[in-house]
Amino acid sequence: MANLLDDPEHRIEESWRTNAGAWSTAVREGRIASRRAGTDEAVCAAVMRRGPVRVLDVGCGEGWLARALALRGCEVVGIDASPELIEAARALGGGRFEAISYAALGSKTSMLGALFDAAVCNFSLLGEDLAGVLRTLRGLVKADGVLVIQTVHPWTACGDAPYADGWRIETFDSFGGDFQASMPWYSRTFASWRRTISASGFDVEQCEEPLDPATKRPLSLVMCCRPSGHA
Repeated sequence: MANLLDDPEHRIEESWRTNAGAWSTAVREGRIASRRAGTDEAVCAAVMRRGPVRVLDVGCGEGWLARALALRGCEVVGIDASPELIEAARALGGGRFEAISYAALGSKTSMLGALFDAAVCNFSLLGEDLAGVLRTLRGLVKADGVLVIQTVHPWTACGDAPYADGWRIETFDSFGGDFQASMPWYSRTFASWRRTISASGFDVEQCEEPLDPATKRPLSLVMCCRPSGHA
């Protein structure tokens, strides 16, 4: 763990590049149980309730969400720091895909075109310092638009560890396939999520906790956020 937590933000990007093929296979073959149980449908429903036309898929991975939203009539732009995942997304289409890291997003906003009705971060806010990317997204979303964030549910994410902010390690062991690199990710309490979002120019308007139909335990936390100051 010590090595993984040495420059963890870089390790996150590195893991997605290394695991791009395994991840694409796992998603496209439906190997991830929580997605089948409801998280895929939960994020699609949260976005589509707002009736968006243009959607920014932040951390789009191999593009499944862009394709799902395109089938529902949306124009989607997907960004991801992994060129390998962007290549996989482009291969199946469904939107426009650009290899842009979160750190570089602020300097690349002009290439994304008009403002978006919605931005969505589906299990893609994994670092400790989110202020930069969230503030950039505030400038990319229309005043009456929405930011949808789906993340691991804070109560279940801590496992046997204390309920507190902190770095965790994802090994991808439960996903099957040839995942070659573990990934650090930063876990937040619910209160910490709200503080982080509020400090970045958004207000949490609605929270949802989709449940596993078998266990009745929460699969995730979905937060729908409005730009601050919008009535």
